[in-house]
Amino acid sequence: MNKSLTFRQNPLASPQYQLDVLDHQAKIQPFEEKLAESGLAPLRPGSIDVLQINVGKVCNQVCGHCHVDAGPDRKEIMTRKTMQQCLDVLADSNIQTVDITGGAPEMNPDFRWFVTSLRKLKKHIIVRCNLTIIVANKKFNDLPEFYKSHEVEIASSLPFYNADRTDRQRGQGVFQHSITALQMLNAAGYGKPSSSLILNLVYNPSGAFLPANQEQMEKDFKMELKKNYDIDFNKLFCITNMPISRFLEYLINSGNYEKYMDRLLAAFNPVAVKNVMCRNMLSVGWDGYLYDCDFNQMLDMNVAGPINHISDFDLAGLSSRKIRVNQHCYGCTAGTGSSCSGAIV
Repeated sequence: MNKSLTFRQNPLASPQYQLDVLDHQAKIQPFEEKLAESGLAPLRPGSIDVLQINVGKVCNQVCGHCHVDAGPDRKEIMTRKTMQQCLDVLADSNIQTVDITGGAPEMNPDFRWFVTSLRKLKKHIIVRCNLTIIVANKKFNDLPEFYKSHEVEIASSLPFYNADRTDRQRGQGVFQHSITALQMLNAAGYGKPSSSLILNLVYNPSGAFLPANQEQMEKDFKMELKKNYDIDFNKLFCITNMPISRFLEYLINSGNYEKYMDRLLAAFNPVAVKNVMCRNMLSVGWDGYLYDCDFNQMLDMNVAGPINHISDFDLAGLSSRKIRVNQHCYGCTAGTGSSCSGAIV
């Protein structure tokens, strides 16, 4: 598979089709009903501390688990006008953390301008970097130094600490390119014990199962990457694969869909609900529309209420909204829970 669902005109490219599959194909209890049964409905924000901004779906990779359905064939990209609207909102708010994602966010032609502008606002910046973009083209080779000069925190996906499992999930040669990129980031000071430059890795399971214990996985990753490649990093985030987009395609094609949904339901953890990322994060789509989280964004589930675009941003109104949920939300509340920062319990 080297093309997006959208390019292949797969029915699962449609957010509504995905929602229909989630609602009808797996006979499990509706998530909102499960929340009510646990005394947790309706789900509402705590405080909005993080603005996560998707600057486009263009990517140099086509990963098997990608919930964005990103790839080289995607055309959606955030304009400078929309970026400026985000900057205007951030300049007038107490939101301190900006989490930039994609696609490969670096492929947006205004990416560096945006990061530089955010830094002028003294915001804490996180970039979701797929690593291979750093070595894919000479024009990206200086990214480690660019990130360093703007004190950007890096969160990079690495499915495993060996080539076999990584390349099966993300494409042939991805592991070696990722290792090279990590070594370049280390050389710039990222992830080193004596450095303030943060380099975190993100792990997603390669099959229809929940992530293993995050603490133990981090120990294993650190030991193997240090021993074999002299690589250092700060933390490992274990994230549950959401049953949407290309991972949903995998689940259906492999005959694992109903078993996976049953597994998520059986692992539902009310404690995790209290810490899900939609309670302190707001997601901005490439076109400026607002969502409770990045996953809702990919399902076209805009935030509830009249304030649904960055140009109409109102922090007080958004802070009192009801968070929209659906069956995929079982992924964030299973076991130790899952967020953009890994386990939450």
